[in-house]
Amino acid sequence: MEQYKKSLAGLLSAVKEQKPLVHHITNFVTANDCANVVLALGGSPVMADDKNEVEEMVTQASSLVLNIGTLRNESLTSMILAGRKANELGIPVIFDPVGVGATQFRTKSAREILEEIKVSVLRGNMSEVKVLSGIYAKTRGVDSTADFRGGQEAALSLAQKYNCTVAITGEKDIISDGSKTILVENGHEMLTRVTGTGCMATSLVGTYCGVTGDYFLCALAGIVTMGLSGEKASQEMRGITEAGTFKVKLFDSIANFTPDDLMEGARLYV
Repeated sequence: MEQYKKSLAGLLSAVKEQKPLVHHITNFVTANDCANVVLALGGSPVMADDKNEVEEMVTQASSLVLNIGTLRNESLTSMILAGRKANELGIPVIFDPVGVGATQFRTKSAREILEEIKVSVLRGNMSEVKVLSGIYAKTRGVDSTADFRGGQEAALSLAQKYNCTVAITGEKDIISDGSKTILVENGHEMLTRVTGTGCMATSLVGTYCGVTGDYFLCALAGIVTMGLSGEKASQEMRGITEAGTFKVKLFDSIANFTPDDLMEGARLYV
């Protein structure tokens, strides 16, 4: 795993040097936070979502993040237009199927996106990935209720079906590209007490995807960065448990994140 850690550290340095432009079509609940974590890591966010400009905007981007947290027909149209243009230009697409399984519209739309667009990375919680892989799982709003059992198999099968990297975040994180799978044990319980940390993790993955074509490594980097930053933020709290304070500390931890943090703190295993 040491070679993976060295590669992750190199990716972080590349982000800070290249400052990739990350185009988001995302939800209005977490748009500001997603923009801020991209900035904190070293990238540059843009949040254009109108169908009249998304194709033009994505031509300038290093990566495209699609997030269906507050799904509407209009945003779905924009996502498909932007995704097709990104595919045409070889720009990576990162997809966050928020709340899939909660409603028929949401599930149908996610499947449409996956059929219409070549996705490089799919980042979701356990329920979302199990639903998309055809395994029965309950979703409560946008929250996962599925446990870890069968998670590796779900990630593997979905990655193979869509020829992409799948990242499942939860108590343990699972990253698979259909041939290799790595588990991550970084993170902290406080991450579950702030709205949108999953969306933010997706944006971190998108930022890394803007500097290399190794999307498995990018998914791993984004997930480890969020988990380790959550740990660092909790340490800075010194026993305080207020969610608002933690959120500020989380942004600070991402902004101050270093290659050494990845080398020393990433807990990876197969």
